[in-house]
Amino acid sequence: MLDLDLQREWRELIARLETQFGEGLDLDAVLFLVGVQELGQGYRTFKKNEKTDLMHIAICRLLMPYGYYEYEGMDADGWPHYTELAKLPKLNPNQQSLLMKEALLDYFKSAELLN
Repeated sequence: MLDLDLQREWRELIARLETQFGEGLDLDAVLFLVGVQELGQGYRTFKKNEKTDLMHIAICRLLMPYGYYEYEGMDADGWPHYTELAKLPKLNPNQQSLLMKEALLDYFKSAELLN
């Protein structure tokens, strides 16, 4: 995906999500939302360590189609777990951000939340 297309689609995704969740969403907030969605327990107040775990769940889920993670299953508390299949290449912060945005766009498109 070209960088300009990615940025345009990212702005469109953020605009759609902000109508539902309020203004001021950034990459971390969207990752958190995906983590909550993938956990499947609905929204509630999460502890600090649970918020970190939710971000990890989101990243693993988003990078699954890229071959970096594989879904392992749920633990006794209903939290999903993933197995790392491949190490991510060393990426600078901008490259990491672009990869996550592209993965998020793919995620929302596959869920048919974006055209």
